[in-house]
Amino acid sequence: MYKILANTLFLGKDIISLPECHSTNDVAMEKIKSREAAEGTIVITEKQTKGKGQRGNVWESQEGKNLTFSLVLSPKFLQPMQQFDLNIAISIAIHELLSEYVSGLKIKWPNDIVHETDGKVGGILIENIIGQGCLEFSIAGIGLNINQRFFENLSATSLANLSGFDFDKWEIFKLLIHKIEINYLELKKGNLKKMYQYYLNNLFRYQEWASFSDSENFVGMIIGVQDDGRLIIQKEDGSQNYYAVKEVGFL
Repeated sequence: MYKILANTLFLGKDIISLPECHSTNDVAMEKIKSREAAEGTIVITEKQTKGKGQRGNVWESQEGKNLTFSLVLSPKFLQPMQQFDLNIAISIAIHELLSEYVSGLKIKWPNDIVHETDGKVGGILIENIIGQGCLEFSIAGIGLNINQRFFENLSATSLANLSGFDFDKWEIFKLLIHKIEINYLELKKGNLKKMYQYYLNNLFRYQEWASFSDSENFVGMIIGVQDDGRLIIQKEDGSQNYYAVKEVGFL
């Protein structure tokens, strides 16, 4: 089903399509270590048995209904402290494309795609291999709920549920890889400012008072994201707090 992509320069010229695997990120990591994958390689599967999400969560995906794949990138132009820039480039590519099909989508820090009222549509997990002062390789694992209608996790939804009809997964996949490649090349040129602003403009709960939790529950407002990816939340007393992944929760 998944052929070499004709609409890209380097992404998807090598596609490893598996009927089933434990985790596409793990397979991609194994392929890198055995030198069977290079920048642009994509590992994709119809059934992922141990898909990984943020905070050690398992990504739920019904066989054949969704998109679950990993991109192999070699962003040696990024220093380890800049790794969140890659997260921004990929997150906004996904948000931009899926927003052409349904409205009301937001990017939930650090890297989920959610509907503002109906739940999570997709997630990204980027794992990096750090070389000498740069990102030697990055594996961007992406899970998108496309045609799945029922979820054990009631906070999840899909394009099909939001729109009322099914989609051509292959067409979405092709368009998405093309958008990710465009953003990646812009990132390589150093053109992050516009992407960062898009990320903020579409960030879930940005500049809205809402409930969060760190060591205790509190009311705060997201006012930005630092260069290293830490979320900046202003509390009601006016103080600004900086949170890395796993240090703050949305209530």
